[in-house]
Amino acid sequence: MDQGLDGGGDPLIHAARGHARRHLAWAAVVALPVVFLAVFFAWPLLTVLRRGLAGTGTGAAWDVLASPGVPDALVTTLALAALGTVGSVALGVPAAWALYRLRWRGQVVARAIVAVPFVLPTVVVAAAFGALFAKRGLLGFTHLDQSMTAIVLALVFFNVSVVARVVGSAWAALDPGAQLAARTLGASRWRAFRTVTVPALAPALGAAAAVVLLFCSTSFGIVLVLGGTRVRTIETEIYFQVNQFLDLHAAAVLAIVQLVFVAAALALASWARRGRDRVATGRELDGSRPARGADGPWLVLSVAAVGALIVLPAVALVERSLRVAGGGHSLANYGALFTQPAQSVLPVSVAQAALNSTVTALIAAAIAAALTVAVSAATVRGPRWARWIDAVAMGPLGVSAVVIGLGMLLTLNREIAGVDLRTSWWLVPLAQAVVALPLAVRILVPATRAIDPRLRAAGASLGASPWRVWRTVDWPLLRGPVALAAGFAFAIAMGEFGATAFVARPDRPTLPLAIARLLGRPGAENVGMGFAAVVLLALLTAAVMLTTERLRTRVRADV
Repeated sequence: MDQGLDGGGDPLIHAARGHARRHLAWAAVVALPVVFLAVFFAWPLLTVLRRGLAGTGTGAAWDVLASPGVPDALVTTLALAALGTVGSVALGVPAAWALYRLRWRGQVVARAIVAVPFVLPTVVVAAAFGALFAKRGLLGFTHLDQSMTAIVLALVFFNVSVVARVVGSAWAALDPGAQLAARTLGASRWRAFRTVTVPALAPALGAAAAVVLLFCSTSFGIVLVLGGTRVRTIETEIYFQVNQFLDLHAAAVLAIVQLVFVAAALALASWARRGRDRVATGRELDGSRPARGADGPWLVLSVAAVGALIVLPAVALVERSLRVAGGGHSLANYGALFTQPAQSVLPVSVAQAALNSTVTALIAAAIAAALTVAVSAATVRGPRWARWIDAVAMGPLGVSAVVIGLGMLLTLNREIAGVDLRTSWWLVPLAQAVVALPLAVRILVPATRAIDPRLRAAGASLGASPWRVWRTVDWPLLRGPVALAAGFAFAIAMGEFGATAFVARPDRPTLPLAIARLLGRPGAENVGMGFAAVVLLALLTAAVMLTTERLRTRVRADV
């Protein structure tokens, strides 16, 4: 009787308590990324908005926008984004046809080479093109050093793989029957391509162009290193306002402008992706075909154009890293990485800066991976009210890393939980984790959705708790994707420049910051050491991505 009165034996009450416990458990899971993003993303972002808009009025904000150099920076930002997008599409579409529509020997290797630039840090890409167009570089006779053209080519180098992958995947899935029908009805090859293939590829073209536009509008490292003092965008203007003029209000106003521009690009990308998804519904076909003799000249031309864009900067970078003051070539610049430069140039050796980057990148990758596991679990397996966390985790993608760094600089200059962040290097991995989180989420959430729910249902029917189901069913299948997400987060953190430039301590520079300082100082030794450091960063990034891919493949084979 007493047991019935207090509800302990009532199965409905027992079920209600179990239901409440599950919701509390999911609330704890969701709280982890929510609290992290609230403190290290939303709070800094709101501080930038408040600093730029409140207290000074619209007149002061307009004065900032009308100040010398700012209108030119706005125009340059739009021009670089537009030209980089057009160039990436113009070079990426032929590459998509050659690499995905056709089948030929060596195609897999060619695809992998084309994908390499996208995972390189921006400072590596900028330095490579700087070496290519320098006075003594391979293309120094073109006099394009510190020019808009050099920056546009670097942007195309960085983003052409995005167009090739997105458009190529859609092209390979097109049914060749429609084009064959048009040819049967008398249409020329060009007319069949223009009236059948292009409309079918339009959603993929729009999605790729919108994503490239977003990336081109947040190319802080490329513009800062390649443009020097001649070319300035909104992001570089924010950097100079903080570091040269100490004008935080002007930087905050410009950050709002950058935020609006990136938000517009992100909205365009989202709209284009929805159109692509609507077209891509249904069973995918393999519409690729073996390359024919008539395809030979166009195939060679398409691959050669992309290959030249990738190989020439790489060759120029390696050659410049080996060049010494006397005009010869040796490994002296690489040996200097372990020595202490002048204190006014760099407070530590480049090797120590590389160690700093490795440590902070490991911490950032661990943070991003843990948050990504929580986000993917709540998005796929959690109750309906918890699934909005996926959209929240994508928030940093819509904000420039420069704005994130500026917000942290303005906000987190105080003690939090007993830690004085003003004198701590922890802001660097925290900022890098914020920047890397959206990409890690985009890798892990689809992998979590791909797990057959019947496997989880079978485990639950045998009496396993939700935690045990996740540990015995989900985790063995997700180890590979988690490793891939962590590897990408590590690579992003190793090369992160925009946010790190604002929050890193002067006595603890990361490798990208050390590179920027060395390349920005006069003297053959400093510049040579800087280019050697660029090669080191590129090799570290490539090694991480290769190791991650091998680990993911091994885990998949074991499962």
